[in-house]
Amino acid sequence: MERREFLASASATALCIPFLNRIKDTPINGKPSKCVDTIGLQLWTVRDQMKQSIGETLVAIKAAGYQQIELGSVIGSEKIVEHAKKFGLKINSSFVDWNAVIKGDIVKQKKIVEQAKKIGLKHLVFGYIGKGHRETVEHMKTAASAANKFGKVCSDSGLKLCYHNHSFEFAKIDGDTTGFKILENELDDKSCQFELDVFWAKIAGFDPVKLMKGLRGRVTQVHLKDLKDGTKLNFDEGTVPHEAFEELGDGNIDLKTVMSLAEEIGVEFCHVEQDQSPDPIASIARSINYLKKNG
Repeated sequence: MERREFLASASATALCIPFLNRIKDTPINGKPSKCVDTIGLQLWTVRDQMKQSIGETLVAIKAAGYQQIELGSVIGSEKIVEHAKKFGLKINSSFVDWNAVIKGDIVKQKKIVEQAKKIGLKHLVFGYIGKGHRETVEHMKTAASAANKFGKVCSDSGLKLCYHNHSFEFAKIDGDTTGFKILENELDDKSCQFELDVFWAKIAGFDPVKLMKGLRGRVTQVHLKDLKDGTKLNFDEGTVPHEAFEELGDGNIDLKTVMSLAEEIGVEFCHVEQDQSPDPIASIARSINYLKKNG
């Protein structure tokens, strides 16, 4: 390890010491679930810190106790992958450009799959549908069809594709149906499953536990974040108040049940993600502390 990286490591570890001590001194209730043992962090949580220093941020993630990271993009992730290997962080999953999926960009899809294989990923995540492509039943059926096609390409290469929800999918469209219901009906289990984000389901008025039970066998990954009690329903991800995003255990989501159910229904990996925080490094340490005690 180079001197600069060593100093970054020492600095980042020092930031986490108060939280790590609390984890160490707190007895774990029973055996931790598989998802806690392999817990990951979606790097969107620390996007600003990553811009300042990839190495220092990854060291802080590792020091807090995370075992893996989830990339925001396959393309252009070479430096992150290189540093993660140095610091012992695994990478099993990454988001992909939703435009490449929706528009059926074969060239870009091929590049994504090739890079994913090179990194050694297991999962790719179709994580968004932009406005103008999600407002009608036809829009959502088109998205599902595109995901199935790309998912077949992924599957043929030994990768699993899953769809990550926000809250817009739960809004009523064209009568009584929702975008999420269309995805449930239209996505081919062999091509595209789900990465369920419990926060976005909850803020849309849906119980994440009930959703997980209904999707038994179709959820390969889960995104963990907590929702501030009293937050109003919201179906537009761009207008959610920053303070709605809470550290795990501080909000109103039944995360204990989510974690126990995740292992029961075959979820392979769980990733902490807190979209907004005034202090992301402190937040990720607080959240993993909760999981160590309650997962």
